Amino acid sequence: MTKDQALDPTPRTGEKRMRLHYGVNQADECWDFARGPAREIIQRRLREIDTRLIRLFLFDKQAPDPVEEWPVFASYVQAVLDVGAVPMITFAKFRRPLDDPRAIRWFANQCADVAWNCLERWGDIVRDWYWCVWNEPNSDWIGGGLTFDQYRRIYEEVAVAILRWLEPSLDGRKPLIGGPAIEGFQPFWIDWAWRFVNEIDNSLIGFVDWHYYGDWREHGEMGAPREAAVHHALIMAQTPEYESRTRAIGRHLAERDVRNICGELNAHSHYWTHVRERFNHSVFGATFYASALLYLMRGEADAEMFWTGNEDRGGYAMMDKHGRPRPAFHAKKLITQHVRYGDWISFPIQGRRNSEMDVVVSRGEDGRRSAVIVQLTDRSAVYDLHELVGGLEDCHTLHKLDRGTAGRNGYSRFDGTVGFDGYGIAVVTNVIPEQTEPGRP
Repeated sequence: MTKDQALDPTPRTGEKRMRLHYGVNQADECWDFARGPAREIIQRRLREIDTRLIRLFLFDKQAPDPVEEWPVFASYVQAVLDVGAVPMITFAKFRRPLDDPRAIRWFANQCADVAWNCLERWGDIVRDWYWCVWNEPNSDWIGGGLTFDQYRRIYEEVAVAILRWLEPSLDGRKPLIGGPAIEGFQPFWIDWAWRFVNEIDNSLIGFVDWHYYGDWREHGEMGAPREAAVHHALIMAQTPEYESRTRAIGRHLAERDVRNICGELNAHSHYWTHVRERFNHSVFGATFYASALLYLMRGEADAEMFWTGNEDRGGYAMMDKHGRPRPAFHAKKLITQHVRYGDWISFPIQGRRNSEMDVVVSRGEDGRRSAVIVQLTDRSAVYDLHELVGGLEDCHTLHKLDRGTAGRNGYSRFDGTVGFDGYGIAVVTNVIPEQTEPGRP
């Protein structure tokens, strides 16, 4: 590829704009991120992975009381802004009778007071923030197992109460109020998305939030394969579901000016920490996440939010409370540095059946060109990329993360082939390592 071709701003056959915003959940793990001794390290690392959206919780998950502990909550919001990201404030739930109009009115007033205080503190930038009503209402375990009719009444009252304060700052744009934060393991989950946008006034809806994990079972539990290798392969086979769900919800959102957000994802969500961390904190977990990101890009999701950014313990996060990264962080950094919002992207092996690898090629209008390769099986393999992907003649740098690199990013000169030791992620690029910090508009 010539330099003039690399700088060409027009799309080529098979290319489309990359529209996915990268994000994380901080949820109930905000203290170290916002106020702890390692906060500057954690925030710097979140900038390294181009974090543009960070989800915070209220009224659940040990979140601070926004009235009695407003300075604490405000410090969490300020930490999000210091990263350069936008908050998604999630009003998780209340513990009064769900059908009591007075309880719903009380909750709506609480949520509206938070919006008002944010406007008083940070001004008109609050109009660009996200406000999510409830968390997984369709789950008995997480959200209380509401019926949709119960949820709709709560949503409408909260949305109207928040909008009363946001409206003067919106300048005619839609408020970014949304939900339902659908728990994706439940049967008939798609019904919640359909009813949400068809039974609620769309002037009150700015986004649909949905969640999906690869599995929740230990090896051999509730019908899961007993052999680790077979179970891993079964979980990895779930990543195309991220495209399927994005497109399924996207069909309901057509012409509605409503954003499509995967608000939680990770490889595993077992109820015991030691089980889920064995999946999520491994190269396997990092590869699952990388594959999911490629499918979300294909499906044209508007945002994704990894569960979670950092934590003391819990078995999910891509960093610990000291900001020390795990394999999922390194995998995300490889992708976010080379596949950026607004790039032209294409999927050269899309549609191949039973493929053991996946590829996205990105092209920036500054001449940047990269190919991200994800190895989807736990075996050693070598691929000749020139046979699979054209136009990489000017790409001379290879980054790779797999079992052989101990789950960290290493780089070398690209010779036309990429080899993997089991599950892994690689990037071939014409950008030298010192130039890979994501740019922001």
